[in-house]
Amino acid sequence: MKLTKGFKELVAEAESEVNSLSPAEVHGRLQQPGCLLVDLRDVRELKREGKIAGSFHVPRGMLEFWIDPESPYYQSRFDDATELVLYCNKGWRSALAAKVLQEMGVENVSHLQGGMEQWLIDIGPVAEQGD
Repeated sequence: MKLTKGFKELVAEAESEVNSLSPAEVHGRLQQPGCLLVDLRDVRELKREGKIAGSFHVPRGMLEFWIDPESPYYQSRFDDATELVLYCNKGWRSALAAKVLQEMGVENVSHLQGGMEQWLIDIGPVAEQGD
């Protein structure tokens, strides 16, 4: 199978179109009313590394279904959110997901540049998976 565009190009395109936040910027927004921090990582990553305290886990494959009120999988947790900040392990999935949400009409969406890996370097502490 030959690809005409690889994941690196897809991520670079997404990053040029979405708002990227540093770990310090995300950390500063965590206590702001209406800001929902969304962890897109796989459940195995959550178990292994924990999560950023206060984040809401949404499996990446379900994001578009959980956020759409027309979907039978809709999660009302999104109702009161005025800002979404997405993150994953390296910032790749979150950049792609932020782009998709923008295409769906979500206006105030960003992603954590560098993902959980950068968060651990810059900020450090995380919550256990069940917290």
